[in-house]
Amino acid sequence: MAGNTFGTLFRITTFGESHGGAVGVVVDGVPPNMELDASDIQKELDRRKPGQSEVTTPRQEPDSVQILSGIFEGKTTGTPVLLILYNEDADPAAYEDIKNLFRPGHADYTYFKKYGIRDYRGSGRASGRETAGRVAAGAIAKKILSERGVSIKAFSQAIGGITGKNIVPDEIEKNPLRAADPDAVPAMLQCVQNAKNAGDSVGGIVECRITGVPAGLGEPVFDKLEADIGKAMLSIGAVRGIEFGAGFS
Repeated sequence: MAGNTFGTLFRITTFGESHGGAVGVVVDGVPPNMELDASDIQKELDRRKPGQSEVTTPRQEPDSVQILSGIFEGKTTGTPVLLILYNEDADPAAYEDIKNLFRPGHADYTYFKKYGIRDYRGSGRASGRETAGRVAAGAIAKKILSERGVSIKAFSQAIGGITGKNIVPDEIEKNPLRAADPDAVPAMLQCVQNAKNAGDSVGGIVECRITGVPAGLGEPVFDKLEADIGKAMLSIGAVRGIEFGAGFS
């Protein structure tokens, strides 16, 4: 299977399945002599890990990261950094009843048609758990960028048609939806809970604001910055669209 690697100068390769032994990522292109330890990565993984509230998956994974290479005496060496998270709450037996059913609109069917074999345990490689490796690698990227004056902030701007009208940065980490408008949070939570009770799901919009980006970052035409960001975002299973700036409006 190809397509597990993204990036050029800073390149990541994620690996692992939802109910396999582990998930993780190999990060190549990390500058040498940068101070880095597991806590830098763990704090971002703790924001992502499941089981934090009633509106996330009930799976209980500690997502404790281990750094297996690329670090010596607390600093990066410039060699590939291997990050691994062992699956401690995997339960393949939970999928026995649906192992012969394909999930509508999911990669389940396309994987089977392409490869002739299918990991039905939580959809294997096509699970949202694959994003744990992205978050781990992103923690390193975030540190590299922050040392160069680039700041990245994101929040839930809309959920199920309920749109936040105000942006209060200090409120983002105070609610399980990480919404920036505290006045919209109760309705958003109720919307998600209603969908959960009905065995359904709802869509939403995440707004990401990046400041301090130097002019000229990226390459012309096919590798311009927006094109690369678009490819990365649309490779996430749940993402169905992306806009930049004023976008569609």
